[in-house]
Amino acid sequence: MDRLRIDNLTKYYGDTLVLDAVSLSVAEHEVVCLIGASGSGKSTLLRCVGKLVEYDHGTILLDGVSIDGERFNSNELHKRVGIVFQAYNLFPHLTVLDNITLAPRKVHGVSRVESEKKAHELLELFGLEGFAKSYPEQLSGGQQQRVAIVRALATNPDVLMLDEVTAALDPELIGGVLKIIKDLIAQGMTMLIVTHEMGFARDVADRVCFLEGGRILEEAPPDKLFSQPEHPRTRQFLQRIIEAGRL
Repeated sequence: MDRLRIDNLTKYYGDTLVLDAVSLSVAEHEVVCLIGASGSGKSTLLRCVGKLVEYDHGTILLDGVSIDGERFNSNELHKRVGIVFQAYNLFPHLTVLDNITLAPRKVHGVSRVESEKKAHELLELFGLEGFAKSYPEQLSGGQQQRVAIVRALATNPDVLMLDEVTAALDPELIGGVLKIIKDLIAQGMTMLIVTHEMGFARDVADRVCFLEGGRILEEAPPDKLFSQPEHPRTRQFLQRIIEAGRL
């Protein structure tokens, strides 16, 4: 059974069709990367899976159960599906520790002692233990992004979704964040990743999906998609990436 299954997902913003009957499955421990030009629907797809926006048609199943059913209220879904954005979205008035433990304590009923113990373990794992009492503004961009990933992991999600988590980082910080993601993949985390880092997608993905105009035009293992793309639009997109020196 697929860990995550999306069938015929359709989303409009007003009269604009953003997702056009998208279907995609992600198996347990699988890593799927979504690539494509800005505006192709990648981020909207993640937001629909996380129920951060409503979709118009289609179904999304987590372990075979619809996320629109009674079993999945928003709290239960957000416990099992973590999402990290490029803008970090940390609460500026809370310390790093409080940012990480807020959802486990307030939403999932985990005790302060237990949630802080888990937070400290994750912070140590990510090389951030010395920043537990710091505020987001006191951290570098790379540190804030790592805190955002730790916060998403604090609820032990079944699926972790990453939306361009390196886009807002200085080039020298990107490598550290990508290493963290690779470590999570090595541990067997199921992941759905939107990225413009083509080399990263080629290295870590089990499958890569190319989106255009709200549709998945092509999906294949990275070796095949990047070396022998079948769809003309995929070839055109990758050629521009190569010419820009990004693959």
